[in-house]
Amino acid sequence: MVEGRDIPWLLRQWVERTPDQPFMIWEPFEGRPQTLTYGDFAAKLEAVAAALHARGVALGDRVMLHLDNSPEFVISWFACARVGAVAVSTNTRSVARDMIYFADHAGIVAAITQPSFAELVSSSAPDIKFLAVTDNNAGSPDAIPDGIEYIPFAELLAETAPCPARATDPFANLGVQFTSGTTSRPKAVLWTHANAIWGAQMNAAHMRLSGDDITQVFLPLFHTNAQSYSMLGSLWVGGTMVVQPRFSASRFWEVAIRNNCTWCSLIPFCVKALLAQDPPPDHSFRFWNPAVRMPEVEEAYGIRTYGWWGMTETITQGIVGDIDHPGPTRCIGRVAPGYDIEIRHEDGRHIRPGERGLLYIRGVRGVSLFKEYFRNPEANEKAFDADGWFETGDVIPMDEDGNLFFGDREKDMLKVGAENVAASEIEAVILESGWVNECAVVGQKHYMLDEVPVVFVTPTAAAPDDLKEQIIALCKANLADFKVVRDVIILEDFPRSTLEKIAKKELRDSLPAIEA
Repeated sequence: MVEGRDIPWLLRQWVERTPDQPFMIWEPFEGRPQTLTYGDFAAKLEAVAAALHARGVALGDRVMLHLDNSPEFVISWFACARVGAVAVSTNTRSVARDMIYFADHAGIVAAITQPSFAELVSSSAPDIKFLAVTDNNAGSPDAIPDGIEYIPFAELLAETAPCPARATDPFANLGVQFTSGTTSRPKAVLWTHANAIWGAQMNAAHMRLSGDDITQVFLPLFHTNAQSYSMLGSLWVGGTMVVQPRFSASRFWEVAIRNNCTWCSLIPFCVKALLAQDPPPDHSFRFWNPAVRMPEVEEAYGIRTYGWWGMTETITQGIVGDIDHPGPTRCIGRVAPGYDIEIRHEDGRHIRPGERGLLYIRGVRGVSLFKEYFRNPEANEKAFDADGWFETGDVIPMDEDGNLFFGDREKDMLKVGAENVAASEIEAVILESGWVNECAVVGQKHYMLDEVPVVFVTPTAAAPDDLKEQIIALCKANLADFKVVRDVIILEDFPRSTLEKIAKKELRDSLPAIEA
């Protein structure tokens, strides 16, 4: 399926066939909307690709993209693919500690960012060949701070030299996304061009997209959901995507109705915010994918929904519902074509209907599963068993009819809004302070965000009197905002389970849900 195909090949199909079809409609919060046809877009990415080549970016080099949703992000991502570089797309909520690690671990040679992040990126990667900076923050004009050595992004767009042709290689490296793992540092998930081609085709098939579909995109493009499910799915069919800087409940319907959007990928947080508003008199949506089937959306808006499950490592959905047979409320579907799944008890036995167990998935590495964790052989060895099964870390319930549902995260993973958060990463920061003997981060149920991090601690003699405030300040200084603990609970000792392990379930169960 992937032989002779890569991302430049896929884009070229539509540039040649439908050059005047809108590829992307940019809906900034400030200023007028901007439309880029397939022909317009191709010209811009060719210029940026040529500029990257002229400035020494070679085949396989890693280029950091630290940008909010914007035309510049999309152009840069495709320009990296065109020149044969690897786009390292990083979470724009990351702090300096994260950024230094991302830049060093990926071994980036260049970076592209926006004014609000220019100082952060410059200080985190001081030895790169160049830093290119846009003149706006996701559409909002801004000046670049003084004292930073950079190239204006406009200079890349103005490049007139041609970009040299390169051989099509489906298995060449394409992109890196950092995903929270069960250790204190995120893992770098490496995709090939074949991964992206697979994701584009499967996403379009799962959503039954056509060239007439208009995809609304507001989830962050540095994540798999928007990057693969939305952007690549739309590209596969030669469709149009409407891109916003981020989710805005107050702007959602205005943008959707003006552009006749027909589908979008959401997260439950977005749906809850929209359901709090009066429904619009009319819209063009055929369906939404809010991760689970939500009959309340169908009742409020007449929009069909069905569920799915996927992760950065699976490129697309390994479990997916069906628009005609969506299953019961909160169902995520059944195994998707191209994958095998097993749901096992701790002792390895397969679960029966009505039980829950740990989800394992199997596909083809470098095609339907990620190629590897970049520069992390230990994690690669642990991730797959001898038969090629990948342990997802998700505990999945199955009902009596074989339908699958979201369960829990194994190994202390929290789901904070759309973000996966490793409890161990937060714990490592707190333990470094010397103020606590032990600490345990758990998720507290939250009406909008699913859960938020809370830490239980036993203090040392060196702990300050205002320990709670100091721990929260420490987290704010060293972690992205969604990882900052919402509360600090001081204990004399922890409840224990077998082998004297901290009984996190007992801690979790002691916390009341945060209601609206």
